[in-house]
Amino acid sequence: QVQLVESGGGLVQAGGSLRLSCAASELTFSNYAMGWFRQAPGKEREFVSAVTWSGRSTYYADTVKGRFTISRDNTKKTVGLQMNSLKPEDTAVYFCGALRGGSVRQANQYDYWGQGTQVTVSS
Repeated sequence: QVQLVESGGGLVQAGGSLRLSCAASELTFSNYAMGWFRQAPGKEREFVSAVTWSGRSTYYADTVKGRFTISRDNTKKTVGLQMNSLKPEDTAVYFCGALRGGSVRQANQYDYWGQGTQVTVSS
């Protein structure tokens, strides 16, 4: 059974940093693009960042570009999201997803999801 497990969330002050990690199991990891999405209370899940299976191409939402960096390690089956210069509006539950094919920016095209990790940024 495929599992994606996120970690690294927490409470941080505005301007601070956090690093999220997502570990995959029972998944041919290198066959999948990996993405990070977030969902704030009362809002839809929104795209944050994604990386192709090879790691050569990365994608970011405009709201996080220049502040967040995605990376992956296919040998360890992990994907990370380094989040710097955090803002209160970054507060959300962050989910990682695995995508076999389709648009990395569309949540409904992902094949697998983790349970999410809470990120709270205080002002």
